[in-house]
Formats: sequence, structure tokens, C-alpha cells
Amino acid sequence: MRALLAGLACLLAAALLQPAPAQADEGAIRSVIESQIDAFRADDGARAYSYASPGIQRIFPSAEMFMGMVRQGYRPVYRPRDYSFGTLRETPGGPVQEVTVVDEAGVTWTALYSLEQQPDGTWRISGCQLVRRPGLSA
Repeated sequence: MRALLAGLACLLAAALLQPAPAQADEGAIRSVIESQIDAFRADDGARAYSYASPGIQRIFPSAEMFMGMVRQGYRPVYRPRDYSFGTLRETPGGPVQEVTVVDEAGVTWTALYSLEQQPDGTWRISGCQLVRRPGLSA
């Protein structure tokens, strides 16, 4: 019985010492997204690509391929007129940061950025879903 209690105590202590999986550092997550948007604005493909998760980098194995995909399918985040951060949500797949984006034409979008924490503790962008917001334009 003592061995069982000691084992449970060790497991509880280990669980308490582990960081919460996606009690994500909101500042670090915002910084990654903001840095990627800054890189897009500067047409710095290598830097923008560096913020993409390993999974995204496997799908787009070069910065040039990645930037081509972004220019074609993600113009609002590639060239935003303005953007602001919204809610950071925890999901079973990891944190999702909501960003309101106003594109070059003044159309408002919601960008839902999914992120994953790397073994070294840094955050990388693992996906972005764009949703056009009806009736909103700047």
C-alpha cells in the first residue's frame, strides 16, 4: 500500500511540474504571427518560412514554394492593410489565435492561426484558415 501511495505521489508531483500543454504563452504566439506578417510585407520569404511548422515545411519544401502558396491563397495576411489580435483559444490540436485582418481592398477577414510548440519551446505556425467577415469593410 505504501508503495502504491508513493507511486501516486510521484506521478502527481511529475504532473504538477509539467507545463500545461497549451497554456500557451500568448506573447510568444503573437510575436511569431506578427514576425511572419512583417516578413511577408518585406517579401522576405526565408524569414516568413522560418515561422512555419515542420509539417508545413514538409508540404512546401522551399521558401519559394511556400511564398507562392501564400501569395495565391492567403493575400489578406500576405499584404494586410491592418490587423489586430483577438482571442487565443485552446483546442485539442493546440492553440488557435484569432486575428482580424483588413486586406488591401478594405475587406475584413478573420484569420485563425493554429500553432504548435516545438521541442525547444518555440512556437511555429501550423496552419491558417481565412474566413471573410460578411458586411465588414474598412
